[in-house]
Amino acid sequence: MPRTDPDQPSVEVGESSARPVALRILLATERAGVMTDHGLDRTLTHARLDDRERALAVELVHGSLRHRGMLDWRLGRVSDRRIARLPVVVQMILRLGAYQILNLSKIPPSAAVNESVRLMKRYSRQLGRDWGGFVNAVLRSLMRQQTPPWPETNHDPVTVLAIRYSCPAWLAQRWVDRVGMEQAAEWCRASVELPPLTLRVNTLRASREILLEVLARVHCIAHATDVSPSGVRIEQNQLVQNLPLFHEGGFYVEDEAAQLVSLLLDPQPGERIFDACAAPGGKATHIAALMKNEGEIVAMERNPARMKLVTDNCTRLGISIITPRLSDATSSTLSRQLRTGHASSREAFDRPFDRVLVDAPCSGLGVIRRHPEGKWYKQADQLQKYQGTQRRLLDATSRLLRPGGLLVYSTCSTEPEENEQVIDHFCRTHQEFQREPVASVLPPAGLSLITRQGDFFTAGNVHSMDGFYAARLRKAR
Repeated sequence: MPRTDPDQPSVEVGESSARPVALRILLATERAGVMTDHGLDRTLTHARLDDRERALAVELVHGSLRHRGMLDWRLGRVSDRRIARLPVVVQMILRLGAYQILNLSKIPPSAAVNESVRLMKRYSRQLGRDWGGFVNAVLRSLMRQQTPPWPETNHDPVTVLAIRYSCPAWLAQRWVDRVGMEQAAEWCRASVELPPLTLRVNTLRASREILLEVLARVHCIAHATDVSPSGVRIEQNQLVQNLPLFHEGGFYVEDEAAQLVSLLLDPQPGERIFDACAAPGGKATHIAALMKNEGEIVAMERNPARMKLVTDNCTRLGISIITPRLSDATSSTLSRQLRTGHASSREAFDRPFDRVLVDAPCSGLGVIRRHPEGKWYKQADQLQKYQGTQRRLLDATSRLLRPGGLLVYSTCSTEPEENEQVIDHFCRTHQEFQREPVASVLPPAGLSLITRQGDFFTAGNVHSMDGFYAARLRKAR
């Protein structure tokens, strides 16, 4: 039976071409409003693409999302129909074609047009008409179009940022209002940069020097990160699983800013640590390595599939001190619930923790260059919802900390509603906690990443890091 949903792409198991797979991922993202790395990998594996087609599919998905605002603007100048009013599948195919024409020099523009028309014809029956001629006409007009000048900055600066850097107008406006036009433009520009592939050396298995030496042997250009003492930045696009020492657990893929968050916790061998939102396990496994795999880390996650990522990463990296706990750390009665659970849960929570990490769920606006769908499927009014969850997390997890213990709160957000405002509120309502400046534990090269309040903040940094925020909170003895 043919599919009847026009947003459902006709991709069969074993599809070997990148473009239909990329379209399938984009349509699924449009429906769900989110695209997870796990879901992306699963779709690509299901399609059974070879390495070259897999790389192209990822490029098409991320690129068309990352530059969507600019692509729609360019398409709108050659189309007699508003792009936003077209059927969703037509919008996506036009963006895929436009991205190839405007951004991928290795793909002949005529090939991009022909493949887009061919892809469009798969949907003629579902849509009740053949949009192939329309797609062909628009994309061929785009091929012939001279590059137009950007709108004048003086007339409407927010519109310029929204078009030039494919930044939603609401977000560009927030940044202009908060940090001024010049810095907002820099933040917008950074949001469409291609993020580097950054590795964290698993010091239980290797050193940074060894990893760099092994990468050099296979002619992989890499260098040490600027601030993190265990980071390595790869200068070329690589399939991670093909890098040396991956299967031996020699490294974990993690942005440099995320690596620094674990350093702020300053964990020591033999301590008991609680990671409240552990999946996929990057910070938990880093903490374990800093502890030399000595002590105990209780890693909590409420999603079973995401918890499996934690356990899988522990296995690959050779970590034995992490105890997984499937539960929701936002509960205000977390400690009581765990103590009245089964025996292993009572044992894990029968004593207070030395340190607690709350890497809180957030808008993810600091990592939109890696997850560009976040720009298009999130709105400003969601920040207050995230803030409520973040406050509940801090309230619940802070009760598990021993007197004198340390709590680190972090997000991958640029927005104060999820960062300073959360910490300010927590300190007002939990006077037994004091903010502790991060300067004492941050590597000297990272001192420019400290706010006036002594917190960690990487938005607009010069080290090509993602946008992270973190604060240290010490509980009174």
